[in-house]
Amino acid sequence: MVRFVLAAAFALAVSPVFASESAAAVAPAAAKPKAPSLSIETLDGNTFDLAAKRGRWIVVNFWATWCSPCLKEIPDLSKFDSARDDVEVLGLAFEEIERADLEAFLKGHPTSYPVALVDVYAPPADFDVPRGLPMTYLIAPNGEVAEKFLGPVTSEQLAKAIERSKASGG
Repeated sequence: MVRFVLAAAFALAVSPVFASESAAAVAPAAAKPKAPSLSIETLDGNTFDLAAKRGRWIVVNFWATWCSPCLKEIPDLSKFDSARDDVEVLGLAFEEIERADLEAFLKGHPTSYPVALVDVYAPPADFDVPRGLPMTYLIAPNGEVAEKFLGPVTSEQLAKAIERSKASGG
């Protein structure tokens, strides 16, 4: 049975007819807007609304409690958030976890910035679904994505990205 399934899969994969039919059936992914929108309730009961944050640099960090590089970022992002008046950080917990469990986790890993729990089955539509964690977006004061980082990011990298964007007129 396994040989039959493998043989059928191979035949379909190399079949030019199947390949052209499947290529025609796949629609291109919708392009994400340059200026994403996001309004989400944070664990502290407030609403974080990107549109209301125009004029400031926003760091949107997708992370999870089980992600070691994500946890390593928390203290650095907290310091970055506290040290700069022109920057705000938002943590988006991207995992299946109960709110109470996330709140308990954050007692041992406190942040200086707001955190929201994201439904992994209905993530924010204007952001790419993270292909890995951590995934960080740097949003410019005009509301547009200035830079994306897949994998760990440091405050130094964020500061350099802000300076690059400013230098290029962003």
